[in-house]
Amino acid sequence: MSWSCSGNYLCISSSVISSNHLTPSFNTCNLVSQYKEQNREGYDLKRTTSVFACNSLKAPSYKLDIGQRRKHHVVKKRNNICAYYSLKSPPYKFDALEPYMSKRTLEVHWGEHHRGYVETLNKYLGKNDILYGYTLDELIRVTYNNGNPLPEFNAAAQVWNHDFFWESMQPGGGNLPILGLMQQIEKDFGSFSNFREEFIETALTSLFGSGWVWLVLKRNEKRLAIATTTNAVTPLVWDDIPLLSLDMWEHAYYLDYKNDKARYANVFMDHLVSWNAALARMARAQSFVNLGEPKIPVA
Repeated sequence: MSWSCSGNYLCISSSVISSNHLTPSFNTCNLVSQYKEQNREGYDLKRTTSVFACNSLKAPSYKLDIGQRRKHHVVKKRNNICAYYSLKSPPYKFDALEPYMSKRTLEVHWGEHHRGYVETLNKYLGKNDILYGYTLDELIRVTYNNGNPLPEFNAAAQVWNHDFFWESMQPGGGNLPILGLMQQIEKDFGSFSNFREEFIETALTSLFGSGWVWLVLKRNEKRLAIATTTNAVTPLVWDDIPLLSLDMWEHAYYLDYKNDKARYANVFMDHLVSWNAALARMARAQSFVNLGEPKIPVA
């Protein structure tokens, strides 16, 4: 995150803004006590050492235009609200995935559903400044609240899930994994064919209703696995490391495939999945999870 200040204006180049970076010293607040003061009794938040800007801190207020994707946003200093999240665009044009995912699907899925999650999250944060200062990953983990989610969780998780999903696809995707990632899949699933069959079968049979299918790195077991989550839940809350995701909410496929989920899942694996993204994520994961051989190359 980069910052530059000039008078009453602050230029930022990040989608997440934290008050922790605005001043070298400020009072600290206990998250649990502050949260309860805002009539949120009954939630068992375990993270009690987080540092937040108290009401006495006069931090700038930011409201990012989520309809714009600009490198820098310039905002005026106003009051003590500390952070908002912006709507990230997919890393390709809306028609770049055609004919496998239509421009219309991207317009509706990203422009209405994903946008709605961002707007809902920002509305929650506008009413409760205790959760300001977290990264999106941290916000998801703390609001999951050990399986008793706070109201902010669903919106925060769905913002993250969709950002991750768009980056799990690419124009000209599909084909086969490369380099050490293929070796790791063969090591943990027996063959790529076994992995592909299990991934699609999981998407079609292990979810009732809306949810997600993931290829994850099990941090403690040091192996790859296929996982499902219902509704907005993300593997982050279990400390797994996601490498790929497939959105199985109806709005992800219905405009293009109606109720043919099998065709949607097969097309994703054959023509959309970004093994480049998965390889990059795996390489980053190996910086703190020792898988032994094969070693995933960084480049």
